[in-house]
Amino acid sequence: MRPLTEQEGKVLFEKLAKYIGANTSYLIDRPDEPWVFRLHNQRVLYMTERIAKKAEAVGREQLMSAGIVFGRFTHSGKFKLEVTCLDFLAQYAQYKVWIKPSQEQSYTYGNHLTRAGLGRITEGCPRYQGVVVFNMADIPIGFGVTAHSTQGCRKVEANTIVLFHEADIGTYLRDEEHLL
Repeated sequence: MRPLTEQEGKVLFEKLAKYIGANTSYLIDRPDEPWVFRLHNQRVLYMTERIAKKAEAVGREQLMSAGIVFGRFTHSGKFKLEVTCLDFLAQYAQYKVWIKPSQEQSYTYGNHLTRAGLGRITEGCPRYQGVVVFNMADIPIGFGVTAHSTQGCRKVEANTIVLFHEADIGTYLRDEEHLL
């Protein structure tokens, strides 16, 4: 386990900024105690400094995970967010989408969201913006990228895709062996 390089940190924060904007600073500058990002086996982990220091004493082969998995780097160097960071994205999200109860199951099975399943969307949301997806009871169930702006969503037909699926809580059941 090691700290992120400058390039890795840049890629990570660019991806996080797509979803939480300027609120990325709240992930590092926390009032309770300092938190850090660490890289282990191509996965980015988010943990307190105290846990990071203790985890450094464990060998690389023996350490399975420490902290919260925020995502992983692909072989090409791109960063992919994992559903395990959903609580932090939901807490600091700039733009949000709410899904109608009839479409929750479809979304958690990994399908894109159509206009017919869109309950509400944050005003002023641009096209291709990262958003956090909530059910109508304000429980975060995933995140994705908008296919249309807020204004565009009002004008499209009911069967048009308005949100591209990226991750959801159903991933815990579908891909549980890959999350660790």
